[in-house]
Amino acid sequence: MNIFYEPDIKNTLKLSEEESRHAIKVLRLTAGDLLYVVDGKGGYFKTQVSNAHEKRCELRILEEFPEFGKRDFYIHIAIAPTKNLDRIEWMVEKCVEIGVDEISFLQSRYSERKEIKIARIEKIAIGAMKQSLKAFLPKLNEMVRFEQFLKSDDFSGVQKFIAHLEESERKLLQHEIKTKEKYCILIGPEGDFSKEEISQAIASGFNPVSLGESRLRTETAGIVACHTLNLVNQ
Repeated sequence: MNIFYEPDIKNTLKLSEEESRHAIKVLRLTAGDLLYVVDGKGGYFKTQVSNAHEKRCELRILEEFPEFGKRDFYIHIAIAPTKNLDRIEWMVEKCVEIGVDEISFLQSRYSERKEIKIARIEKIAIGAMKQSLKAFLPKLNEMVRFEQFLKSDDFSGVQKFIAHLEESERKLLQHEIKTKEKYCILIGPEGDFSKEEISQAIASGFNPVSLGESRLRTETAGIVACHTLNLVNQ
């Protein structure tokens, strides 16, 4: 099943030029053919091609499924991106496939990457959303300094975790999760969070946790955290 993305489908009743080209030139859809569209806000639509134009494929909505796949928990991954951009893009793709609601990018003391291109990350997230038959596109936040993130975000009613490698008392993430709630977990850079950052996070109410005995790469840790939070809530 081919899924298309159009954030304003209910008003435009047509696909973007890029999606139109894929539908008409690549898949060779014609007037009367069925196709499915998601808007990234939970809307899932069964539609029919009314005008098979390769630059503005017009549609007729046959059926709408609001809040398609909506979950009763919320996962926010806040991560310091890797120096190699391909690895963090791969992490975003896999987290979206598994199920994530929000991703923030952190600049911490030992970060090797100082900027991130959200537009490129969003394109990857859209592809993963369509591939995994989801209708919600996660919120993607611009990179901010670690200290700013701790102060600026609204953590009311959120279970907060920080995964780090410092020798200290840490319980396994899966043992600390209360099901069906909102979560935010901090994942450090390849050099880990500094001791000062760990102390700041704990002082801000973040619970130190372990993701297991293995020492994980940053992007692997993000995926493991995302999968663990999803699995415990199944």
